[in-house]
Amino acid sequence: MDWQPLESKMFASAAHDAEQHILYLRFRRGDVYRYFEFSEEQYRDFLHAESRGRYFLSHIRDHFRYERLAKLQAA
Repeated sequence: MDWQPLESKMFASAAHDAEQHILYLRFRRGDVYRYFEFSEEQYRDFLHAESRGRYFLSHIRDHFRYERLAKLQAA
């Protein structure tokens, strides 16, 4: 699983575990969340969205079971 840096006001990076169908999102503020039952096709759609923030708000938030993993502190 490789983290992809994102040019986004909302996200720093994203990764997808294709075997487990889990989306990982690292927000700019440092929070890391994982979203369950997220297909590879949905991940591609997210990466290619004109606005990843709008895609997240419309298609991911409140649509998938999720878990907060960590809040990373800047070094």
